[in-house]
Amino acid sequence: MNKKKVLVVDDSAVMRELLSSIINQHPELDVVGIAANPNIARKKIAKLNPDVITLDVEMPEMDGVTFLQNLMQIHPMPVVMVSSLTKKGADITLRALELGAVDFVTKPDRHDEAGIENFSNEIISRVFHACEADVAAVESTPRQRLTLPNKVAKSKSTSVPTGLVVIGASTGGPQAIQEVLCNLPLDCPPIAIVQHMPPRFTQMYADRVDKVCNISVSEAQDQDKLTPGSALIAPGGMQMRLSRTASVIRAEVTEDPPVNQHRPSVDVLLDSVIPITRHMPVMSIILTGMGKDGSQGMLKLRQSGAHTVAQDKATSIIFGMPDQAIKLGAATKVLPLHKIAGEIVQWWASIQHSAKELVH
Repeated sequence: MNKKKVLVVDDSAVMRELLSSIINQHPELDVVGIAANPNIARKKIAKLNPDVITLDVEMPEMDGVTFLQNLMQIHPMPVVMVSSLTKKGADITLRALELGAVDFVTKPDRHDEAGIENFSNEIISRVFHACEADVAAVESTPRQRLTLPNKVAKSKSTSVPTGLVVIGASTGGPQAIQEVLCNLPLDCPPIAIVQHMPPRFTQMYADRVDKVCNISVSEAQDQDKLTPGSALIAPGGMQMRLSRTASVIRAEVTEDPPVNQHRPSVDVLLDSVIPITRHMPVMSIILTGMGKDGSQGMLKLRQSGAHTVAQDKATSIIFGMPDQAIKLGAATKVLPLHKIAGEIVQWWASIQHSAKELVH
């Protein structure tokens, strides 16, 4: 059995040792080298040709993002960022994901035994799956924007929603979600999103996406209304459900336990939407990500009459979640990433047209 070769890049000797010992526990992973800074890393990449790199976000001499940017231009390969939970660490990590990093893990508190155990499981899982990531999918996806973001202040619509879109994603999702949302016009249905991310990151991610999109994008708070022309992203470390009362759809954000080992969980969101399908058209989308979260929920939604879409393999960083949905028969359509925004626009237009015909 050929083990996957891993290069660990971190300026902390303690972290290099910890990461190496954790990763080497997996029978199919082998840490073939360590590097204390990007200059050493560059030489070791040329010599060792690793399958995946773990990269510290904040390093002296050259930060992880600058190194990643250079690496992706010269020698694209799967990279897992290792980040602190600080605001600065989160901001740099999100930038790294935009530049092509496959995934990230957050460093635990050294005194938190449960946190260290969880970190061990996370780093092994994410590094192993990163080996299978298609980094070419990031570059090969045609990027086009339907309309440029308005520079005027955004105001949320007060109109009653006549349709609803729900989106689930994991690994590779931050880039994919931004690609979809930035190609939507202001006249679009309300959107609820679960992206597997830890606390703090979802707030900063929503703010970043909001700045480059026509629509309003924000982290959901309990009892937030879903309105046309806006998207709510489930907070990291919380579960999000939707409920409908008197034509108003609201987000319910709770500390309920993880489902499918995730909080937020895509299945939790999608299951909550099933009753809403009795009152309005619903579109459900599963984007790139590892695992199977969302596949069962999307199958139930399809059986309830929802229009369901899975991202195709060619444009997925990790095809796990869409693949599971497709295999279950949950997807009405399988589309490349760059066609999903157009599918939403077309679906929304058909709903509006049908509503007008009913009035007349």
